Amino acid sequence: MSLFQNSVLNKYLKGLESEKVNQAYERFTSHFHNPTIQENIRNSKEEQYQGEFLIDLFVKVFGYIKNPTPDFNLTTELKNIKGSKKTDGAILKGEKALAVIELKGTNTTDLGKVETQAFGYKNNQPGCNYVITSNFEKLRFYIDNAVDFEEFNLFQLSKERFDILWLCLSSEYLLKDIPKKIKDESLTQEENVTKKLYKDYASFRNEIFDAIQKENPEYDKLTLFKKTQKLLDRFLFIFFAEDRLLLPPNSIRSIVNQWTDLRDKYDEYFPLYDRFKKYFGYMNTGHKGQQHDIFAYNGGLFAPDEILDNIKINDDLLYKHTVNLSNYDFESEVSVNILGHIFEHSLNDIDEIQAEIQGVASEQSKTKRKKDGVFYTPKYITKYIVDNTVGKLCEEKKTELYIQEVEYEKERKGRQKSTLKKLSQKLEDYRKWLLQITICDPACGSGAFLNQALEFLISEHQYIDELQAKLFGDAMVLSEVENAILENNIYGVDINEESVEIAKLSLWLRTAQKGRKLTSLNNNIKCGNSLIADPTFAGDKAFNWQNEFPEVFANGGFDVVIGNPPYVQHRKIFEYSNYFKTTYSVYTGTSDLSVYFFEKGFEILKSNKLLGYINTNKFFNTEYGKKLRDFLTTQNIDKILNFEQSSIFKDALVSSVILIASKESPDNDTTYIEFNKESIDAEKFQREITFRNRIINIDYLKNNSWLFENPIIQNLITKIQSKGSNLKETKGIKINRGLTTGYDDGFILDKEKYEKLILKDNKNNEIIKPLLKGKHIKRYFIEDSGLWLLNTHNGIKNILEAINVEKDYPTVYEYLLSKNIESKGKLEKRSDKGNHWSNLRNCAFLDEFEKEKVIWGLISGHWNFSLDTNNNYLTSASYFLTSSEIPNRFILGLLNSKLNKFYFENVGEMTAGGAYVLKKVSVEKFIIPKTSEIQQTNFCKKVKQIEKQTSSLETLQNNFISLLSSKFSLNKMSNKLIQWNYYDFSTFTKELDKVRKKTAKENETEYNKLSLSEEAEWMQYFNEQKQKAEELKAEIDKTDKEIDQMVYELYGLTEEEINIVEEATA
Repeated sequence: MSLFQNSVLNKYLKGLESEKVNQAYERFTSHFHNPTIQENIRNSKEEQYQGEFLIDLFVKVFGYIKNPTPDFNLTTELKNIKGSKKTDGAILKGEKALAVIELKGTNTTDLGKVETQAFGYKNNQPGCNYVITSNFEKLRFYIDNAVDFEEFNLFQLSKERFDILWLCLSSEYLLKDIPKKIKDESLTQEENVTKKLYKDYASFRNEIFDAIQKENPEYDKLTLFKKTQKLLDRFLFIFFAEDRLLLPPNSIRSIVNQWTDLRDKYDEYFPLYDRFKKYFGYMNTGHKGQQHDIFAYNGGLFAPDEILDNIKINDDLLYKHTVNLSNYDFESEVSVNILGHIFEHSLNDIDEIQAEIQGVASEQSKTKRKKDGVFYTPKYITKYIVDNTVGKLCEEKKTELYIQEVEYEKERKGRQKSTLKKLSQKLEDYRKWLLQITICDPACGSGAFLNQALEFLISEHQYIDELQAKLFGDAMVLSEVENAILENNIYGVDINEESVEIAKLSLWLRTAQKGRKLTSLNNNIKCGNSLIADPTFAGDKAFNWQNEFPEVFANGGFDVVIGNPPYVQHRKIFEYSNYFKTTYSVYTGTSDLSVYFFEKGFEILKSNKLLGYINTNKFFNTEYGKKLRDFLTTQNIDKILNFEQSSIFKDALVSSVILIASKESPDNDTTYIEFNKESIDAEKFQREITFRNRIINIDYLKNNSWLFENPIIQNLITKIQSKGSNLKETKGIKINRGLTTGYDDGFILDKEKYEKLILKDNKNNEIIKPLLKGKHIKRYFIEDSGLWLLNTHNGIKNILEAINVEKDYPTVYEYLLSKNIESKGKLEKRSDKGNHWSNLRNCAFLDEFEKEKVIWGLISGHWNFSLDTNNNYLTSASYFLTSSEIPNRFILGLLNSKLNKFYFENVGEMTAGGAYVLKKVSVEKFIIPKTSEIQQTNFCKKVKQIEKQTSSLETLQNNFISLLSSKFSLNKMSNKLIQWNYYDFSTFTKELDKVRKKTAKENETEYNKLSLSEEAEWMQYFNEQKQKAEELKAEIDKTDKEIDQMVYELYGLTEEEINIVEEATA
């Protein structure tokens, strides 16, 4: 929960003025530690004391000036910018709220219940960074978001904790925004430590693994790699434990130093690893030493391991890396959060190394976890999902047991023993229920969701302890429930063996206590294929849930299923399709893997209990998602958080959704939140869920696609769809994807390679074709790519014979052979190939490339369609359309229009970053309106006009760039120079100077500044060309508007509907 990284916090604590802080602490304790005052506060209502509380704490202790005193910086009842609601208090900087204060009476034990209200106030105060909540006894301090906070018990606050409270709340620190600075520095420090520690951690693993292979050839590589990882897990636990005083401090250093002394001073040598093995044994069984005792932590991590106990490890490497890692302070520097990121990084590397061991090409394995749709889930997401699943069940249970905090706050004196006993029994009943709740992540990875659930449950038990203490007037004693939670509440499955071991380690590190055995997690965290129970398909990873967790299913299943299941495309799970087809009702031939995790999640869930996933939202409007949509509408969907055009996961191409649902008949209403077009962080997430939530009717979800727009837009979409047929149903339309070569470096030629092959044999021209990538396709224009394709096709059945490259094009074959050797056989090994490795794979629509066609890129940040009349071939990142009935230009103009851009943004697919994903299945949804031949002819004339205008502008721009390049011999053009016509002459010349200087430096030539006469000459030429460019751009804009107007008329839009489209696409 901590806001700050310990080493950063300690730096600021050392800078405190001790005398000033000591005096403040005296003032603080004289009031808040006075037993009589404490009792009076407990007996006061919220309204009675909140004004005085602000004075007692913020004015008298922390030095604020309260309204109405002149120059005040503390006020009460501050009204929201919008609406009439008011926060109880606010700290002001100038006229703006820097912090909002929300106060409750001491009968509000759980300050977490105040978060939503308090952050609602914060989000209504622009520039507000801090949220302070208090029940007069406890105080919470938040910065930016509700994910982490510092909590202070004011009635029992030690001097050490007061120092931190002073850093957070004193006027001399908070008004200067110091707490936010400490947090920002903490995040930077955490990032730096994470990078450095992981570099050292990975170096340890890789070097030890290499050495172990050489010294232990009797074992296979994969086994040795797994043992290397286990060895690292052991060391990591020891480093963590010794710095947190679970073990004697510096125990690794002591072992290394003793070993060095015995070797160097006393000529007694034995392998360093033998000494570590002995220590591992102590960790397993315990040891009574002369200086220190070692507790038997066990848990399975240090249990005897036949291979680890018998391998040899190089002394020098082991010495070097253990000493290096022991330099980190795992108490102040390395948080559990940092370790979570280390573990996730580690899994990425583990997959890659294992793939290399098994002989998978490195290009394929490099980003395997990303390829398999595995991304580390941010804490604000795991917290939200756990709060709204586990948290929701807990709130329902407390309501059922009628646990009211106010009853536990009342003075004990005069209350009947039977009343106290009943109240105490309610807490015991709640604790008993808590220890029976079962929570599962079916794709647990490194354990992010399980750790969040663990943290939540520990907090709930502390809440029980607190109410129990208040009921009987005792000091609060925290129950040691961590092991019980791990044994009874937390379950996980992952297909990756290393993920399972790392998930266990992460849970151990979070719960380890001095002198307490680690819980064996073998019965709770298991390795297996969550989706497949049949060994025929999954081998030894086949996983039967009922057999693996019999005690859970004896009670009807899990209470909560949570997680971030992997998104894997259908073609990568083809081998399992027969199993999925016969096992899952949501199966379609093109379903991605996450679809099955939804069905499995509900299958293993108890009736009336909760599922919470973050996953791809692709099922909202895809054909393969229909069965899943239908399945989900039979459940009770509580919340949908749609990140349609917002990015949570760096590098993820698919957009995300959080879905919270219960396994019961659907309610009529669902909470829906859609996030803005921007990257999301914890603060933005908090703001959006406060302001952007709305209730939608379940009928929204019973349409063909899940559309969440307002009724006006939905009606407009329906109207567009009624005006004709979609492209899929339109006669004479064919949509195809570009070619997959299997190895682009072999089959795609640049200008130099192309010219060499033609020079060797002009006959090669017969099979060398001009080629475009998606990035070369602009709106109404195609860039010169300078690329060609070796079209060594595999023929078309009954139409065209496959090319015999070796016989008919020997110089091409010679070239491909050299590429095959250079790539160590990648051309020959590739899966996408024809009859012979020198042939491209089968392509039934090969002849379509030689036709006039509409072309576009698969993924694009811009709305670009163009017409190709030069028989260009396309790569697989592009699509094309040919039409035998309707003019291609007519279709081109429709696709490039604002109306169809608007239509696609509502029914199509977008990436997490807001780019268009223009697959065949999406483009087929476009509606072709019913039109006459005359309408089509007139429309095509306009399209041809804009093509000509666009070409003229591109030619003018390119000629200017070519002149610049040749005149000044520039190595590379900057973006500003390429877009020269969008800048004034002053900006242009500054950029030209910068690029010329860079070129001169790279070429080691002299740089000469333009003379005044040369600059004057360039100014005249620049301004002339810019004016021409602006005139052409104005003509293009005018024609574009005319085309849009024609499109609106073809679809019969009203003025009101046109305004909706124009505003949405502005």
